[in-house]
Amino acid sequence: MQFGVFTVGDVTPDPTTGRAPTEHERIRSMIAIALKAEEVGLDVFASGEHHNPPFVPSSPTTLLGYIAAQTSKLLLSTSTTLITTNDPVKIAEDYAFLQHLADGRVDLMLGRGNTGPVYPWFGQDIQQGIGLAVEHYALLRRLWREEEVDWAGEFRTPLQGFTSTPRPLDGVPPFVWHGSIRSPEIAEQAAFYGDGFFANHIFWPKEHFIQLIDFYRQRFAHYGHGTPEQAIVGLGGQVFMRRNSQDAIREFRPYFDKAPVYGHGASLEEFMAQTPLTVGSPAEVIEKTLTFQEHFGDYQRQLFLIDHAGLPLKSVLEQLDLLGEIVPVLRRELEARRAPGVPQAPMHPSLKSSMSGTPEPAPAS
Repeated sequence: MQFGVFTVGDVTPDPTTGRAPTEHERIRSMIAIALKAEEVGLDVFASGEHHNPPFVPSSPTTLLGYIAAQTSKLLLSTSTTLITTNDPVKIAEDYAFLQHLADGRVDLMLGRGNTGPVYPWFGQDIQQGIGLAVEHYALLRRLWREEEVDWAGEFRTPLQGFTSTPRPLDGVPPFVWHGSIRSPEIAEQAAFYGDGFFANHIFWPKEHFIQLIDFYRQRFAHYGHGTPEQAIVGLGGQVFMRRNSQDAIREFRPYFDKAPVYGHGASLEEFMAQTPLTVGSPAEVIEKTLTFQEHFGDYQRQLFLIDHAGLPLKSVLEQLDLLGEIVPVLRRELEARRAPGVPQAPMHPSLKSSMSGTPEPAPAS
């Protein structure tokens, strides 16, 4: 079971002081969070990709490459890489290069992106989002698995005898998660290829994600990759902890109330009751996180969002210290409950030993 944190890299004013970090400060804070994550024993650090204010992580591979040079165990990932507006040739090159820099400690989560204006900035149409995701990923897989690629499609110019460089480390492409909040087409894509499916279990009730994950599991089995229980599932989550739950709620409330993504609507208590957000003591976070396995079945990756809504870096690093305390408990409890035959999340060494290189057809869009 992998535990980690992900960041969207938002530059949000601290509602208790009115001050927003500079872009430089926010970038440096993301690096500090990643280094702290390794220090406290977490497995994964993942960065989002955004090309619009108020976000800063427009170049995830630059950030992750820098972090790779300062870490030795941390798995570096994304949350997400935009498969729709990025050229799949550039994705193939960038993440293979990052693989080499990080000695294989790399995977990535692909997503469509939900910011409409970004699409035309990169010459695309958001109305074609699903088609772009399907076609671009089919090409990306070929670029990583074939030395020379001849290809023609709807959304980019053809390729003739093209070789992506560098080749993936040891001939093993990075493992791919497909991230989605609402799209069964993306769950279908993940199932078709036997890839991971990451349900960004953040803003919506569990019933929505139960339906989406169950669909992915059934289609994973349909395509012959294993039983539904053997599908590779990741989940998001949000936590804010203090030793005393009343202190956590009192401290986090102004950040919740003013947050652009969920402020000015349901109360903090209502939001906690309806979504995975947990604000309270470490014991309360453990208790609620363990219910995820009850709702969704055995899963392989849990990523927490802890640095949003203007929280100062000091508070975020304190959250990481607390996560470092509770993750061993979560890991032990979840592993004890894990059914026989449920795989761990694929990583470079296991993928290297099982790589077959068998070509695959593309799914229908």
